Amino acid sequence: MKVPLLDLRGQHLSLRAQLLGALEGVIDSQQFVLGPQVETLEQQVAKYSQTKFAVGCASGSDALLLALMTLDLKADDEVITTPFTFFATAGSIARLGARPRFVDIDPQTYNMDPSRVEAAITPRTRAIMAVHLYGQCADMDPILEISKRHELPLVEDAAQAIGAEDRGRRAGSMAHIGCFSFYPTKNLGGAGDGGMLVTSDTELARRLRGLRVHGGLTEYQHDEVGINSRLDAMQAAVLLVKLQHLEAWSEARRRKAEFYTELLREAGLEEKFVPPFVRPEARHIFHQYVIRIPRHRDEVMKHLSEHGVGSKIYYPIPLHQQKCFAYLGYEEGQFPEAERAALQTLALPCFPEITAEQQRYVVEALKSFGG
Repeated sequence: MKVPLLDLRGQHLSLRAQLLGALEGVIDSQQFVLGPQVETLEQQVAKYSQTKFAVGCASGSDALLLALMTLDLKADDEVITTPFTFFATAGSIARLGARPRFVDIDPQTYNMDPSRVEAAITPRTRAIMAVHLYGQCADMDPILEISKRHELPLVEDAAQAIGAEDRGRRAGSMAHIGCFSFYPTKNLGGAGDGGMLVTSDTELARRLRGLRVHGGLTEYQHDEVGINSRLDAMQAAVLLVKLQHLEAWSEARRRKAEFYTELLREAGLEEKFVPPFVRPEARHIFHQYVIRIPRHRDEVMKHLSEHGVGSKIYYPIPLHQQKCFAYLGYEEGQFPEAERAALQTLALPCFPEITAEQQRYVVEALKSFGG
């Protein structure tokens, strides 16, 4: 049996006629950039995310960059974030001349450890960027309290977490600005790159709309220097079709994750292949189903591949160990939980259309590993 890490064909096949019809509508309108489809998507994503405003942009990476641009970061300003995340989190900080200031992660959720945030604050700290990794929100209450007490703007990198919740609050709605990615592999994925920012602050929304079009709210009047990062109508049309199914897909992912965990426990493998921890206050949407393998992770990955099972490491090199961030001066061992996670975690195939038979096969392949 072949079990891919992710298979988008089933999802798109079921929606093929709707998607093609939506794209034909854009072609017939000849309005390809921003426009009514983007405006409708912004309204629907804002409502879905429990915020007042949403602003479409060209990618999730640009969403992070635009969010930080509203903070007017200067050279050597610091933004506190996690070293265990996709590169764009820290890359967006560095792009503006600021410095990522990392704090270690919670070993159960892999999100930023709130108990370490306050100690990382310095006179140069200008913001906090919390990441909701794998589809589970960071523990936001203590982070929000620190943000408020120190008057530090808070940005949510919710690229992997649209629809996730912390104590009933949707990802993206808790901070000053939330950032989403619509990369095709995301729970809500387009037919290419796309991103969105959400906020309930009127002034932030106004400024973000200007920054995404070179800093001008009108075509030839520019109050500041922005970037060209507009969501195109083709992506919006695709996303409008798929957004109607997002809740059902997220629920399916949750059920598939529960079944994996049940299978691992029934097989007595939960110590050898530790299932994901779900915070009791959280709604986990399982963008990834990530297990921890304390020993022989790479050998397990090779074994799965030999049995036709896809898997992937998110993320094999923590950001503080990336060559481009050597100038920050971090040393090996400084963030032990992030480094341990990089050596021990592995994502298994998990998508709404995966079958119980495929999941049983994946767990049987794990069971047959002799290491």
